[in-house]
Amino acid sequence: MAKKLKLGVLLSGGGTTLLNLLERQKAGSLAGEVACVASDRPGVLGLDRPREAGFPDIPTRVAEPPRDLAARPGWGADLLDWCGSHGAEVVLMCGFLRLLPLPDAWVGRVLNIHPSLLPAFGGKGFHGEKVHQAALDTGVKISGCTVHFADQVYDRGPILVQKAVPVLEHDTAKTLASRVFGAECEAYPEAVALLAAGRVRLEQGRTRIAPG
Repeated sequence: MAKKLKLGVLLSGGGTTLLNLLERQKAGSLAGEVACVASDRPGVLGLDRPREAGFPDIPTRVAEPPRDLAARPGWGADLLDWCGSHGAEVVLMCGFLRLLPLPDAWVGRVLNIHPSLLPAFGGKGFHGEKVHQAALDTGVKISGCTVHFADQVYDRGPILVQKAVPVLEHDTAKTLASRVFGAECEAYPEAVALLAAGRVRLEQGRTRIAPG
């Protein structure tokens, strides 16, 4: 059996992705354990999700980024070091809207999930229903979600897992978002399982996945 990965979680809002992970952890179907949760904003619902899900001992933190861009690398390093201090081996961005500078020690250890099939409809400013509205405006027939390794550019980095969903004739941004979120709920646990099983190798900007 694959080991359970210790997971740090970064979020900026309601924490629905975190809640999915915690529910799977409680059910024993997640190949990981949430070790800590941090937000870049105070007062967000996501910080309450561990307690609501029955994990009141998971430490939480608010780490607002400095306005001075020159200080952002230090902020990112401190935030990731905090996750590491709680045992996190991998950090998952779960609706984390900030560009996180990555120290060398964390390259290949931070994942992000995005509600489109990257590289389509990604980059700065593409988040939430803006992504789905862009998909509808373009007229694509398939959308979905992408789990990828984070790097120093929004929604870039080696792709690990993608899940596709149909775009229906009468979809709105809200209905498409709901269908894509269902795919996200499967994609992130799948990505965690691949990492926990040691099946993922990064090679020349791509992921290589060994047979299971």
